[in-house]
Amino acid sequence: MSFSRRTLLKASAATAVLGGLSAPHVARAQSAEFTYKYANNLPDTHPLNVRAKEMAAAIKAETGGKFDLQIFPNNQLGSDTDMLSQIRSGGVEFFTLSGLILSTLVPAASINGIGFAFPDYGTVWKAMDGDLGAFVRGEIKKAGLEVMDKIWDNGFRQTTSSSKPITHPDDLKGFKIRVPVSPLWTSMFKAFDAAPASINFAEVYSALQTRIVEGQENPLAIISTAKLYEVQKYCSLTNHMWDGFWFLANRKAWSSLPEDVRTIVAKNINAAALKEREDTAKLNANLQQELAGKGLTFNQPAVAPFRDKLRSAGFYAEWKGKYGDQAWDLLEKAVGKLS
Repeated sequence: MSFSRRTLLKASAATAVLGGLSAPHVARAQSAEFTYKYANNLPDTHPLNVRAKEMAAAIKAETGGKFDLQIFPNNQLGSDTDMLSQIRSGGVEFFTLSGLILSTLVPAASINGIGFAFPDYGTVWKAMDGDLGAFVRGEIKKAGLEVMDKIWDNGFRQTTSSSKPITHPDDLKGFKIRVPVSPLWTSMFKAFDAAPASINFAEVYSALQTRIVEGQENPLAIISTAKLYEVQKYCSLTNHMWDGFWFLANRKAWSSLPEDVRTIVAKNINAAALKEREDTAKLNANLQQELAGKGLTFNQPAVAPFRDKLRSAGFYAEWKGKYGDQAWDLLEKAVGKLS
């Protein structure tokens, strides 16, 4: 069913398919003054896309049909790298992207992924809705893109294992763990004396099943949808990294909108981001219960020993040097002293 839906989307400009809009609105959408594409890499059912559909309908209603936002979920328009290129060139007008991936263009954008920086969501939103988020948005704008004020939630990353729960940094010594291809991940797990292995996500299940690696790390939603609980016994709620999606806009397309339309679009996007954050928090709470029912054993280790280990290994000092004093000071203002 999802395939036929994608096929329909590619073949037709009718936003009724994606936005759940009734037939009378389709005719009006065809005569919209502005028809903009919004691409993302998440499934249709993810809170981000559920809220985006509501947001698109609200924008259309408030602009009297002038602005029609067409949503293309699930990498329909290409990989993250492809879509980042498209939003820079104007191939798509809007795109949500993880700060950790955006850092290939905007180095400061990955700072929210610093290991064990954020102990909880309260601290995340204090930083990302505050001075640190404002700094990163400034860096994004310097790179030639526009960005909305509110970052959307991707979630905290947790550590799973087939061999033992991770309760203390010493449990990571020699631990064979799959990580994405990223200097930030690799350097963090090396600081714990672990054995990180960069493996394509499509191969993670089989790598865990055949014990090429003992463990991996991802948000609970990924652990659930990829059925990693079938090949893992333990899930340690390490919350070792938090990541979110910046809602990016092509500068020329954004500037082309009349000011009143821009105001309505931005207002609704930012409001939807706040709702998506609440949805994701609820989803994670439910997923823990669901995954426990499928056999995963959960534990929640204390953060302080992990921070201490990263500090003594020089991890924080290294990344402070990479991000610069200004960005690092804003991070520590929100989370406390790290380096």
